[in-house]
Amino acid sequence: MSNPNEKQEKPLMAQRFRGFLPVVVDVETGGFNPKTDALLEIAMVTLRFDEQGILHPHEVMSAQVHPFDGANLEQDALNFTGIDPFDPERDAEFEIDVLSSMFQTVRREIKLAGCNRAVLVGHNAHFDHSFLRAAIDRNDINRDPFHPFSSLDTASISAIALGQTVLAKSCITAGIEFDNHQAHSAKYDTWKTAELFCYIVNRYQALGGWPLANAVDLDDSE
Repeated sequence: MSNPNEKQEKPLMAQRFRGFLPVVVDVETGGFNPKTDALLEIAMVTLRFDEQGILHPHEVMSAQVHPFDGANLEQDALNFTGIDPFDPERDAEFEIDVLSSMFQTVRREIKLAGCNRAVLVGHNAHFDHSFLRAAIDRNDINRDPFHPFSSLDTASISAIALGQTVLAKSCITAGIEFDNHQAHSAKYDTWKTAELFCYIVNRYQALGGWPLANAVDLDDSE
């Protein structure tokens, strides 16, 4: 019989990221201002450890998004992404429906991983996080599973681990196939960012960087 006072070991995901579940996010937008410019595409990829403790991309969610009422659309941004917001074949959904569905999946993964909440992983994460936060605020979404300001930026991590900051060059340096013709699709970029993040986490572990040999056991409140 187990001792109720005995401290149970946390699941690997909760141990590795201090109770956070990394979820990779990428957005395609109608400009650079999250308050005024349209969110046009969003994708999220959840991650899981396998039985050998290797981190892998798990599930991808993606959606085309209707510009919110009064949203600004910069032509230069549309030219860059190749998105026609008013294409009837886009099969676009409203922000509230997209985020509610994706957040439900993220909350499920948080529970399965024994984590407390999600943390956004993105390539130049501040950009994606700012547009996600603006959409959450616009739609008065209360059950937001993501940390409100913390994020993990693969551009910064790649600069340290690979000597690169551009997503395509970072992936190629890591030996991850990258097709420039598919780039700037939220679904494709998110999956590649997930592969890149997993590569760096797994390589750091393989080199002996984690678990830390002389780690201090800090309480989560610290």
